[in-house]
Amino acid sequence: MNRLQRGSHVLIILIVVAAIGIIGALVWVFVSNMKASDQSNSAPPSQVETQPSELIWQQGEVGWWSTSTPPECPAQPMMKSPADTSKATSILYPGQTRGGNYKPHGGFRFNNNKNADITVTAPLDGFIVRGGSYIAEGEIQYTFDVMNNCGIMYRLGHLRVLPDNLQKIADTWPAPTEDSRTQGLNPAVYVKTGDTLATSVGITKTINTFFDWGVYDYRQENEASKSIAYQQLHAQDKELSWYAVCWFDWLPSTDSSKVKSLPPGDPTSGKNSDYCQ
Repeated sequence: MNRLQRGSHVLIILIVVAAIGIIGALVWVFVSNMKASDQSNSAPPSQVETQPSELIWQQGEVGWWSTSTPPECPAQPMMKSPADTSKATSILYPGQTRGGNYKPHGGFRFNNNKNADITVTAPLDGFIVRGGSYIAEGEIQYTFDVMNNCGIMYRLGHLRVLPDNLQKIADTWPAPTEDSRTQGLNPAVYVKTGDTLATSVGITKTINTFFDWGVYDYRQENEASKSIAYQQLHAQDKELSWYAVCWFDWLPSTDSSKVKSLPPGDPTSGKNSDYCQ
């Protein structure tokens, strides 16, 4: 074999080796993509969706504190309305006296609807950190406190019928009495925005269709709490009263406008509020 023939054979071998390498690389990429696709399609939603691995807030004597740096969120985080505002007939203002007691929370009234016409959903992602059941006018009512890791907590009260997953939690609590105090959940239970929290609200005997909703920002104390008089008056309820906010502007614009246009639900205090200006 002469030098020219040997050179041709070497060139052919190099071309064949290069072709095999290219084909092998393409096959590897194809197989890898197929495996990644299979894993993505087969993974349960809890592994695909991004959610905090754990709650970083703990309850102190007069409030909540974080065990690590909280994630950032806007000064007024946008929250989904917990119910259909088009059905609401009036609003209970947060930061006013109702029924002889100070209420840092507000709420919705639905005078044109039956109790089971109203579904309550989570307005913001977070961990259910506390809950409670109690008797009001002879009927069992439920309360849940939900904490978002950025430091925003909301409380929903006068829930009447719970979905199965939350009812299983409530069934582990002591028998309800007229004491409406809550108790901690350990471990805390994560809920996503839009998850159903109740399918009926309020008192059925009188078709009193309403529920409470309070929002608390533990990143800073509210403006009302800067008053010495307010501090003295609410020294025993600092955890809620000093951090409660007016949630009207924390809703999407359409819901916010609707809420502000509604009449007050309490005939005595009306629109008087320590938080809503």
